[in-house]
Amino acid sequence: MNILLAEDDIRLGKLVSHLLSKEFHLVDWVKNGKDAYDHAIFTEYDIIILDWMMPGESGLSVCHRLREKGIQSGILFVTAKDANQDIITGLDSGADDYIVKPFEFNELLARIRAISRRKQKPLEQVITYDDLTLHLDTHELRRNGSIIELTKKEYQFLELLLRNQNQIMTREVLFEKLWGYDSEVTDNALDALVKLVRKKVDIPGEPSLIQNVRGIGYKVRNRHVS
Repeated sequence: MNILLAEDDIRLGKLVSHLLSKEFHLVDWVKNGKDAYDHAIFTEYDIIILDWMMPGESGLSVCHRLREKGIQSGILFVTAKDANQDIITGLDSGADDYIVKPFEFNELLARIRAISRRKQKPLEQVITYDDLTLHLDTHELRRNGSIIELTKKEYQFLELLLRNQNQIMTREVLFEKLWGYDSEVTDNALDALVKLVRKKVDIPGEPSLIQNVRGIGYKVRNRHVS
């Protein structure tokens, strides 16, 4: 799933972002309400995790504005407030669920799955492109029914490209999504990852599924366009 995490607690934000990434989710982490709103307006997220109290604008306000804007992503509040009236206020603002700090990570995952099941429009579980199908629930890539084994980073990279078909994913965006701004990986790490994915998904004698847009980034190429 594509998840937006809005949490100003650096320690908690790093931990949750890391653990969600380990579960194969794509995670954008922001630290204030304004950035949370801006990200949610311009990017389609499956789940938005909002801290109730954030600098600049509260999660409550962000949630209310997103619903007014017609954003249908699942919204989960993270809050230290456990009074009934606070919970009612949060749900009435448009949130789908809430979780009270401190919480166990397994509980967070369970609530994310519950939101996914409850959405009127079920979250996308399969992305199809040519003869490939990427299964978001099992994190498997299949070609004509046969599984193509992928590492976590290979899977996340391919999901990013397939979610954004016909769009160029810039190198900067790919680095942020896959490793994070503060990562110490070198610039060559992305190129090495692309080579590994190409070896697994490309068909000999045909153009690569992954098109290099020189100086900008990568996109997927439809093999069957004449």
